[in-house]
Amino acid sequence: MFENKYDADNVFAQILSGKKARDKFAENEHAIAIPTIRPEAPFHILIIPKGPYANIHHFIRTASQAEQMGFWKLVADVAEMAKMDGFNVWVNTGESHGQGVMHFHAHVLADKKMLQCQ
Repeated sequence: MFENKYDADNVFAQILSGKKARDKFAENEHAIAIPTIRPEAPFHILIIPKGPYANIHHFIRTASQAEQMGFWKLVADVAEMAKMDGFNVWVNTGESHGQGVMHFHAHVLADKKMLQCQ
């Protein structure tokens, strides 16, 4: 099944602890939103929970309801802040399926047709 081994030294853990600096797009009590370093769309933001969760299974099974709600609220807030009328949310789970950092995160993406930023 899915491994919930969390690497406390992964790049997202370093960003969350302040060891590695990154610009923040948005933040709430339970998650941060940062621009990706490898965008796959004109708008591509990562939403990262502040807790140590290896993947979505680990997050759903062990994060508090407040953490889960805060995470998904930030996903919606990011889309609203960017004034998008449509967007995609990607969650990759496991290295074999594109999860490059073993810290649960979601990608919020929109293409040029979807963007309505001013």
